Amino acid sequence: MSTEIRTVMANGIEINVAIAGDGPAILLLHGFPHTWQVWSEIIPGLARTHLVIAPDLRGLGGTTRAGGGYDAGTLADDALALLDALAVPVAEVVALDLGVPPAVLLGLRRPARVSRLVVMEAALAPAEGFARPWWFGFHAVPGLAERVVAGREGEYLDFFWRNGLHGGRALPAGLRDAFLTGYRGEESLRCAFAHYRAMDTSTAQLAAELPGRLTMPVTAIGAHPVGDVLHRQLTPFADRLRGHLIADCGHIVPLDRPRELLELIGAAH
Repeated sequence: MSTEIRTVMANGIEINVAIAGDGPAILLLHGFPHTWQVWSEIIPGLARTHLVIAPDLRGLGGTTRAGGGYDAGTLADDALALLDALAVPVAEVVALDLGVPPAVLLGLRRPARVSRLVVMEAALAPAEGFARPWWFGFHAVPGLAERVVAGREGEYLDFFWRNGLHGGRALPAGLRDAFLTGYRGEESLRCAFAHYRAMDTSTAQLAAELPGRLTMPVTAIGAHPVGDVLHRQLTPFADRLRGHLIADCGHIVPLDRPRELLELIGAAH
């Protein structure tokens, strides 16, 4: 099953998006420091039965390096505008890491457009038993991290890729190169870190939507290090929630345990 790469104008930006397969739509939202290619191990399996839509998030990968709009609300608007541009009325939404808050907001704000949610390895807000890692603060300081990291992107981002895979194994060279290309240079790094600088706004946006409810089926998947945090955070407002912990799995679930993830996405049906 071939994957087509398109550039789609949506919500005022050009979104780089991978599209494969045919059938009911499934939208895949990646995290940091990834691009749509973080889903590359599961796209072929999903594309047998679905129209797979895997964009690069705002400012990341091949998508426009926008000056602003890195809060979850705007990212949810980006996702909705992309579905509109592709004439997709409803989609399942699968999200990892930074992609989770906009996915949840989309489900709260536009439930008729989201048939199911599968979300993994993220915290919607500071949570008991899970302290925000050190890099959240480092990335949040305006103008600092991009100046420090520029020119050393590979050395810095290797930390996240190795710690995101079980046992500290390295990414395949081709995938590492693809990710690194999407994050190289001070402007690309500014956009990546802007997602962290908008986290307080994103948290407030999520809080403002409650006590609204997620009425569609929701599956919360945990691994290492987030575990069951997301499941616990979703419990008060997700009507049909199931939680799963994947053993011996690092943070980058779709690369570490693609077969198990495909089974869980299938089980969400």
